[in-house]
Amino acid sequence: MSTSRVRVIASVPGGIGNFGPGLDVLGCALTGARDEVIAEWSQTAGITILDAGHPQLPNDPTKNTASIAAAAVIRAATSRGVRLSHPGIAFTIKKGLPLSGGQGGSAASAVAGAVAANALIWPIDSGLQQNELLACALEGEEAVAGRHLDNIAPSLLGGIVLVRSLNPIEVVKIPAPTGLRIVLATPTQQLTTMRARSVLPLEVPRSIVVHQLAQVAAIIAACHSNDLALLGRAMDDRIAEPARLSLLPGFADAKLSALAAGSLGVSISGAGPTAFALSDSEIAASKIAHAMQSAYQRAGLVCTVRICEIDTQGAIVKDA
Repeated sequence: MSTSRVRVIASVPGGIGNFGPGLDVLGCALTGARDEVIAEWSQTAGITILDAGHPQLPNDPTKNTASIAAAAVIRAATSRGVRLSHPGIAFTIKKGLPLSGGQGGSAASAVAGAVAANALIWPIDSGLQQNELLACALEGEEAVAGRHLDNIAPSLLGGIVLVRSLNPIEVVKIPAPTGLRIVLATPTQQLTTMRARSVLPLEVPRSIVVHQLAQVAAIIAACHSNDLALLGRAMDDRIAEPARLSLLPGFADAKLSALAAGSLGVSISGAGPTAFALSDSEIAASKIAHAMQSAYQRAGLVCTVRICEIDTQGAIVKDA
């Protein structure tokens, strides 16, 4: 199969995994920082990484999330009899998202790698379907952060996404409430997903499970009814957040400060260390951002803040 594309750019948003109480099942994509993968044909077989995008990221294609996902796309293509126009694909990765920052950076790179390879191999408007791309990106994410789709699915599809099932893959897009502003507060700390997952409890009392189920259901109801107050009240995570408090200096004070400044709800973004706070206006979000930044400074941590909205575009591909 031939393709007219010789070089493409896949741009993918980061976001919030474990959206509030939605551990491994709810995530949302956010406007602002994005990861990019520039893919072009190469005479070197397989995937070659020309630039990993960050000194701490591997150039070894067997260890980089973007290239692992892309290799899965190539296997899916060749298994269907597709003949590549060149021996391999070369990647240049541009990291707009922080490493181990709780903003879905590894998932975004995995999605970008899968989407870029898919766009290069197949003609426009053809190629792997949604769930196939999710499965390929999941291979990349699993290598560094574990087997979960709550960051991958929003990065690919945009919006707020519920992961109903991993096997078989089934994801459901949830309406994004209008008027929602999300403050991201990122202290100068790295926390790997693996480390953050290691402290999660193996067993949870039934009362907490029931509470958690009710909050996830409330989030779905709030999004469908555009009830931002209910959405904020539902950001009550009693499983991951209490377990991870000891790994997140300054978070407890930042949460209290954000709520005092008018936030509708506060929780940990993904595995942390980034925290997020919900607001119903830009003015309120600015006050909340200042309050959270000050709280982290009191803990001796430099903190960057940004105000986001829900990104409804997801992954974007264009010719380079």
